[in-house]
Amino acid sequence: MTTRTRFAPSPTGPLHIGHAYAAFVAADLARTAGGQFLLRIEDIDQSRARPHWEAQIAEDLHWLGLDWPLPPMRQSERMEVYQDHLATLWKMGILYPCTCNRRDIQAALSAPQEGAPVLGPDGLVYPGTCRHLHDRAGPLPAGVALRLDMAKALQMLGADEIELNETGPLQADLKLSWTAGELISGVGDVVLSRRDMGTSYHLSVVADDAAQGITLVTRGADLADATGIHVLLQRLLGLGTPAYHHHRLIRDAEGKRLAKRDDARAIAAYRAEGCTPEDIRQMTGFIPSAA
Repeated sequence: MTTRTRFAPSPTGPLHIGHAYAAFVAADLARTAGGQFLLRIEDIDQSRARPHWEAQIAEDLHWLGLDWPLPPMRQSERMEVYQDHLATLWKMGILYPCTCNRRDIQAALSAPQEGAPVLGPDGLVYPGTCRHLHDRAGPLPAGVALRLDMAKALQMLGADEIELNETGPLQADLKLSWTAGELISGVGDVVLSRRDMGTSYHLSVVADDAAQGITLVTRGADLADATGIHVLLQRLLGLGTPAYHHHRLIRDAEGKRLAKRDDARAIAAYRAEGCTPEDIRQMTGFIPSAA
């Protein structure tokens, strides 16, 4: 099987050196395996995606010496695919409509009987307010958020544990498996379709990795808990599960993970200062593998 990796940025701001490191890792692992490196544009959030940021992404990556088959996959062109997957999960009876907003969730979790709120991959773990309030029969609802009934999904799979197939050097404290209890209490009923998008990151990334034939997903170690959700969705939808490589994060001087608001560390800013691609590699500490 041909090794196939991908880099999947969102066109909502400039790429920074953390993105450069992630792209280097994905491209390098494909190169050393004689495989293929792909680009995907994750633009489901059309309220924030901008064409000029997508153009800048391609320009920065080419400047770094990276290439891929054109054109890249764009999530905004795949909404029908995501709706088909949602319809499959809806027919299985493991999705439910949710009308709660963030304020509702915070209010519910502040009740004395709820105990201390738990933070999961998507923030505060949902308390299940809408889990039994809405009918799950009939056609797939439109215009509402849809959540995965985590406990029912695990029960349907007969899964007591979800495990990763992790490759390469392991990052410190990287979690490689989750029991059913940990997924229910520590992840909860995640949103698979946002009301304003018709999909979500979790659903889209699973569908797109399968469509692109990705065999090795590379991502930052901070996304490991989200990966547990993705492996679960792959099993529910009958999609292949790739291998994973969770790499270290590039942090600032205070140890904080870089974000797109860190414009001073944007690749374009370094380019304007006269830096070379090799300078960027050295800044990230990236060392290419031997061929």
